[in-house]
Amino acid sequence: MILVNTPWLAVTRPGSHIRSTPTHLIIQVHGDQDEIPLKRLRHLLIIGNHNLHTSVIYHLMKAGSAISFFNREGKPIGFLSRFGDREDDTVQTMQRRAGRYKYAVMIARTALKSRLLVIERTIERSDMNLLYEGEEALLYSSLDEMEYLIKPEEIQRLHRLTRDMYYEIIARSLPSEHMFRQRTPRPQRDPVNAMLTIGYAMLVGNCLIHVIGSHLDPDGGMLHEGKASLVLDLIEPLKAGMVDECVFSIARDVLRPEDYECSTSRCYLSDELITHLTAALHKTIKEDVIGENVLSLYNSIMKNSEYQIPYW
Repeated sequence: MILVNTPWLAVTRPGSHIRSTPTHLIIQVHGDQDEIPLKRLRHLLIIGNHNLHTSVIYHLMKAGSAISFFNREGKPIGFLSRFGDREDDTVQTMQRRAGRYKYAVMIARTALKSRLLVIERTIERSDMNLLYEGEEALLYSSLDEMEYLIKPEEIQRLHRLTRDMYYEIIARSLPSEHMFRQRTPRPQRDPVNAMLTIGYAMLVGNCLIHVIGSHLDPDGGMLHEGKASLVLDLIEPLKAGMVDECVFSIARDVLRPEDYECSTSRCYLSDELITHLTAALHKTIKEDVIGENVLSLYNSIMKNSEYQIPYW
């Protein structure tokens, strides 16, 4: 619940009792109690249904902090800030002024590094040669080439190429009966793509909360464009480690034909498989790492510090 290294706090445990003194925010749930100094808190993020004392609103507004509300799925509902506060405007103006190029290159390169790492680990674990002749050389040369690309569309093109290659390579390690060949758009027609979609949706929801907590514009992407483009940027280097390995492991070791049903239009996962998948993803999707990633970008934009993207 508490992100020590970020100036925002996400309250996610259902049924929390949230109150405040002039100096501390107090959160009680199931017999546990946490106290957070208000001077460290710039944004309180409340996800789902909780008991909120009016003292919280009064003391946070007085301290110049903001409060955002989300439904249980992480969709933004509303926002409170002190009268006259313009922190969103200030941060998002700086975000627009930041050069897209250097961030796009870093995001694309780190995403490729994370995928190369998954390929290497998959080869080690399966003892299979998954790479066709020339593929490994192409992926590593693409990693170097990204540093010298100038136009955003060139970076996007090479990013898409290496991303698609990655899925096709990993597909060779999965049972053929699951029908996964590559990453496809919705609606998914195979169980692996369906599981990946669930995992990425969970990752997007977690990241969106932190982006709003930082006052960054979720639609102000560097590599991606359009709605929630910044969120898609931030999760791109995290997908392989937080979602892909979990999904591919289930597909190799757990998934059975009776766990899903595929028609000509889409694939339906069983309730049991979805429950198993989401429980596993709750362990691999690291909220603190997502928060550190968002904070690193925020500090880079606002303080001109180095942007460091975590991946493993």
